[in-house]
Amino acid sequence: MSRRCEICGKKALTGSSVSRRGLPKKKGGVGLKTTGITKRKFFPNLQSKKALVKGKWQKVLVCTKCIKAGKLLAS
Repeated sequence: MSRRCEICGKKALTGSSVSRRGLPKKKGGVGLKTTGITKRKFFPNLQSKKALVKGKWQKVLVCTKCIKAGKLLAS
């Protein structure tokens, strides 16, 4: 099963994790220096729920936003 919401299609997004050192200028330092940038992923909050699909009960992966909006009941 892919990590994707079966109702809205929400999936993982990519971004960067930035490591810094030093003291910020705001706190009296000379500023923050970037020491490393690595790729990372932001995953949606997916939950396994039972839903009625084509007349049968099935387990589906659904994001919490769709559960709160009540889209799970409509499918």
